[in-house]
Amino acid sequence: MPSVVIAAFEGWNDAADAATGVIRHLASTYPTELQYRLDSEEYYDFQATRPRVELIDNEPQISWPATEVSLCHLPHRDALLISGPEPNMHWRSYCTSLVSAIRSAEPEIVIVLGAMLTDSPHSRPLPVNASSSHGGLTTELGIAPSDYEGPVGIVGVLADACDRVGLTCVTLWASVPHYVATPPSPKATLSLLTRVEDLVDEALDPGEIPELAQAWERGVNELASNDPDVAEYISDLEEQQDAEELPDTTGDTLAAEFQRYLRRRNL
Repeated sequence: MPSVVIAAFEGWNDAADAATGVIRHLASTYPTELQYRLDSEEYYDFQATRPRVELIDNEPQISWPATEVSLCHLPHRDALLISGPEPNMHWRSYCTSLVSAIRSAEPEIVIVLGAMLTDSPHSRPLPVNASSSHGGLTTELGIAPSDYEGPVGIVGVLADACDRVGLTCVTLWASVPHYVATPPSPKATLSLLTRVEDLVDEALDPGEIPELAQAWERGVNELASNDPDVAEYISDLEEQQDAEELPDTTGDTLAAEFQRYLRRRNL
């Protein structure tokens, strides 16, 4: 049985495709089999989330938007991957269907990924905000309960549905610099993948994502160097973030992070 569930959804919850990028990476890196698709007729408005025509063996075929549930074989455990466009309607019945599938897998933890546009500078590690209502996780991993109030997407609704049936659920939100919001954002995807490693306590193959993240950062640096106003704005963001992070950079914090790194790699 899968010991972990990892979910991400295209659209409002997925700035620069950073969250669904984690799902695509895992599915392409490790052996993965599609288990089933949720009936798209019930959950998608095809005028808002349109089907696409694709050429398969030079024959046009219609690809309909759908939520896919796949089984991914990580090195030391199986993971149930859930991904698809954010549904346009019937969110409660949609989450009921997904929670039913999740409960049948009896996972140790459910991880729901999202990405949002923020004023984080691209030249610094992109923050990932983690939240959970599970008391054990908030103590063990230092994950705070969410204090957010405002509009929510399917990430928040699914996490709430998991909480209500007693599933251990964590939401991870990556910060994507708002001034480079065009997909992809490999640096944000890498930040999410690293936090997923922490939660599953297992080293995951990052593939080419680190190199892509470095190339992405160099590209943004080049663009900024040609615009003094943008360069000054980024410099202000860097100073602000550096000042905010100073109190958290303690010996205990660094030691705990290093111990997690060694444990994941069995060193």
